[in-house]
Amino acid sequence: MPVKTQSIPWQPFTAKHAEYIGKALDSRVSVAEGAIRSGKTLDNCIIAMAYLETCADRIHVATGSSIRNAKLNIGDCNGFGLEFLFRGRCRWGKYRDNEALIIQTQTGEKIVIFAGGGQADSYRSILGNSFGLWIATEINEHYLNFDDPKISFVHVAFGRQIAARKPMTLWDLNPSNPGHRIYTDFIDKYRADGTANYRHFTLRDNGSLTPERIAEVEAQYIPGTVWHSRDILGQRCVAEGLIYPMFDEQAHAVETSKMRFGRYYVSVDYGTMNPFSAGLWGRQGNVSYRIREYYHDGRKEQRQLTDEEYYEKLVNLIGGLPVQRVVVDPSASSFIVCIERHGRYRVEPADNRVLDGIRNVANELTAGRLFIDRSCADAIRELKGYRWDNRAGDDKPVKQEDHAVDDIRYFVNTVATQPEMRTGAKPIGW
Repeated sequence: MPVKTQSIPWQPFTAKHAEYIGKALDSRVSVAEGAIRSGKTLDNCIIAMAYLETCADRIHVATGSSIRNAKLNIGDCNGFGLEFLFRGRCRWGKYRDNEALIIQTQTGEKIVIFAGGGQADSYRSILGNSFGLWIATEINEHYLNFDDPKISFVHVAFGRQIAARKPMTLWDLNPSNPGHRIYTDFIDKYRADGTANYRHFTLRDNGSLTPERIAEVEAQYIPGTVWHSRDILGQRCVAEGLIYPMFDEQAHAVETSKMRFGRYYVSVDYGTMNPFSAGLWGRQGNVSYRIREYYHDGRKEQRQLTDEEYYEKLVNLIGGLPVQRVVVDPSASSFIVCIERHGRYRVEPADNRVLDGIRNVANELTAGRLFIDRSCADAIRELKGYRWDNRAGDDKPVKQEDHAVDDIRYFVNTVATQPEMRTGAKPIGW
């Protein structure tokens, strides 16, 4: 019986991409920075494939801001990731309790552990292993701690490569705040001393994108916003002003009382001293509607509610609708336990990646996939006033009047932009 094969539909590489890939195998560190859809992650996956085929080390690591992000962008990469590049020679499995892609190469079995690097305790997932290759997507979203490098994911990951016979590091990122220490202490430092293979890419450097597709991607962003400058123009810039300037009350605040939805969800930002905010959501296809909300500020009302009282408020908010999931602020462990104890709703900790979440909310608003019922005054007020903290050295929102926007972010990150919940186009920034 003939062997069945399947080809990956490659497009010709532009000279800049070919040069970056060609130089990478002789470089200790390679960094691809620039606009979305410019081919950065794909380049690094190809370099990783070539390295894994011939390297002597057996254990390697692939990371993103979360393990889901790593698996989507490096494992899958829209059909061009490691899982597809090694099609027929790899399988998903476990290695020391870590999710891993186990690959058969020309030089034996290679294990690529997949891990998230965005949380303060993420370093724990890579302790105890030595790695040859470290391929990271969205490196600027990985946890850095210069006060205590022992818990800083980036520092720990580099330390895990010390014993490698031929260590290789591959990073990609969309442009960030120019003062971000991933630049000042790593990328720009390596560029200055000549140790980094660095390239900057734009949409037009991607030979697989037609002018029509480029225009389609560009149209999904509002010029003048931080996301347009970074994702489309590929520019490093400081985030300032309104976080959601694309929120238009006339366009995004709608009447939902006569609408019916196929799926219902609740998102909760839990506060003890700070306000508690919960939103009830309905979904039609890819479009999400905040139907109603509950908001309690114990500081103003001089009374903080208990978990059981908040649970009753949650039941009243839902009002008998068939809610599929309640996603809760992951720090609210006692409230999550309270909901589980009652056994009425499926509850899970929310995806709390702040900058990814802000980007996702902005994308959903811009694309016309996120609406707020006019009765949700707290959500509308916060969306209109949510601002970047100009005094911060990095991208941080002002930490006030941010409880409804936080529960919106939890919903969008955990439900609305999950690939299995979507049909048609993938989220902007894929």
